[in-house]
Amino acid sequence: MRFLSMIRVDETTGQQPSERLMTEMMALIGEMSAAGVLLDTAGLMPTAQGARIRSRFGEIRVTDGPFTEAKEVVGGYAILKADSLEEAVGHTRRFLQVHGDEWDIECEVRAIEEAPDCGMSGA
Repeated sequence: MRFLSMIRVDETTGQQPSERLMTEMMALIGEMSAAGVLLDTAGLMPTAQGARIRSRFGEIRVTDGPFTEAKEVVGGYAILKADSLEEAVGHTRRFLQVHGDEWDIECEVRAIEEAPDCGMSGA
């Protein structure tokens, strides 16, 4: 099964990763990628560089960022391969542990619904 781990951050803090965090994160990413657990991961650019597109009863509206009403935003993601939610949570726990006590972040882990094979490639 594949799981999406969404990393939620408060982008108003302006906090940047320390050299220690980057070193340990790269080691963890390498280890999890080599084990076939981490399928993809990336940080996301600030909401100021994004847009929200909403369809409300057929009316489509685009709102440019930043999104001042949103304190916590998805700041990154990881797509994990795991046999269960519990296993995916365990992998995400390791990611959070690397952050130590410097950060106040949270992750939401959800299974990715696998679509029937309709000719599209997937992981």
